[in-house]
Parts: sequence; structure tokens; C-alpha cells
Amino acid sequence: MNDVALCPNCGAKNRLGTPPAGQVPVCGRCAGPLPWLLSATDATFDTEVQASVPVLVDFWAAWCGPCRVVAPVLEDLAREHAGKLKVVKLDVDHNPAVSRRYAVRSIPTLMLFQDGRPAETWVGALSRPALSARLTPYLGEA
Repeated sequence: MNDVALCPNCGAKNRLGTPPAGQVPVCGRCAGPLPWLLSATDATFDTEVQASVPVLVDFWAAWCGPCRVVAPVLEDLAREHAGKLKVVKLDVDHNPAVSRRYAVRSIPTLMLFQDGRPAETWVGALSRPALSARLTPYLGEA
């Protein structure tokens, strides 16, 4: 995965960096909110789960079939909830320290963080409607 977001408003490509505290990434061309989807490592994880919006972490591996099923769902949710949700992907094979710290034993595991702390954990490949329903209370949507 590259950490470049396509603006859903104007189509511009934007490199995702770390926005200032309390802000979400916005398009350099039109200033609209961008889908916030990026990769983390053991070294960057603690920084990435600190955000002004809920952070959904996908613990996954390249060889995992259900993980490949969930990936496009997460991309869709990041686009749909641009400015309200951050999606972080962590490859458990290449980043074992964080996986151990959060006792990830099965993948895919989706963990929702608020204010840098875990709020919810869901294990297994959830359908888009099921995951949307579980995220709704955290996104401030009815």
C-alpha cells in the first residue's frame, strides 16, 4: 500500500503525511477531507493511533484470504468517512511487537482506537454492513 490518497472531490493525488494535532488530512488542491488510509509499523504504530478521529486498525497478513476480503471494505469506509475515520493497516508478519502487545491471535483483527486507546475489537472478516453498523456510534452518525 502506498500512502497516497485520491481526493474524492477533485481527483487530485495527495501524499498522506501527519497533519497538525487535532486536524485531519485535506486535499492540497480543494481543501476537502481526504480518505485517511495508511500503513503502520512497530515503530510508527503509537503515533498513528493518536488522531482527532477514531482510528480503525487492521491487523492483517499477505497470505490471509479473509484479510484480502476485508481490505476493499476498509478502503471504501475510509473514502465514505473521509475526515471522520482513520484506517491503519499493520502487517502482523513484519510487525510482531504490536501484535503481541495487543494479543492478536487471529487475523483479520480489527481494533478501534479512540484517543490512542483501544475501544473495540472485532475478530474475523466482517461484511461492510456489519462493520458500518459497529462503527456508527463512534463516528457521530445516526
